Parts: sequence; structure tokens; C-alpha cells
Amino acid sequence: MRSDDRFPASVFSRGEEPDARFSLANERTLLAWIRTALALVAGGVALEVLGLDLHPGLRLGASLVLVVMGILTPMLAWFGWMRTERALREARPLPSSLLGLALGVSVMVAGVLVLLAIILR
Repeated sequence: MRSDDRFPASVFSRGEEPDARFSLANERTLLAWIRTALALVAGGVALEVLGLDLHPGLRLGASLVLVVMGILTPMLAWFGWMRTERALREARPLPSSLLGLALGVSVMVAGVLVLLAIILR
């Protein structure tokens, strides 16, 4: 199979084939972000479905923050995987990722909303 026959061609048709260990590590990172997304969605659903005795509006807000970030994370992770794989193939420095910052801010916002929901119940 030619490298430009692989999906996505925009990644695999560029540069030279990198050391497989680096590509596999990049793939493991993508899968770790996907597991994180699953945990965010599960946490958001659990927070709302369990119907905890918390301020309902703040509880819903925290749930929505977690679920929305859980939906966005795989997409952002995929774009990060592509950017990193291209950099590996073209022997360029690895790009930085904003996904960690976005996740950190989202979890912090959800945590603050839950804290306020506990205080105001």
C-alpha cells in the first residue's frame, strides 16, 4: 500500500515515513484524548442524571460544560494528531497543543459551577 493511499492522504502523502515508534506514540496520545472525552461525557451525564441535591441551574451548567467539552475533545485531538504526524513526517519541530489548556479551563469552570451549586443548595 502506498503511503498516499492511506487515510488521511493529507497527512500520509507528505514527507518521509517516520520511525514507527513515534507514529504509534502519537496514536496512543490520540486514544488517550478519546478516553478523556468519554470520561467528560460520562461525568456530565452522571452529574445531571443522578439528580443530586444541588442548585439545578448550576448543576445543569456544569453538566453541559463537561458534555460539550467531551464532544469537542475528539475533534481537537484528531486535528492535533494530524498536525503532529505531519511534523514527524516532515522532520519539523512538534506543534504545541491547546487541547490541554481548553480541557483544564473547562474542568475548572465545571468545578466552580459544582462548588457554587453545593454552596447555594
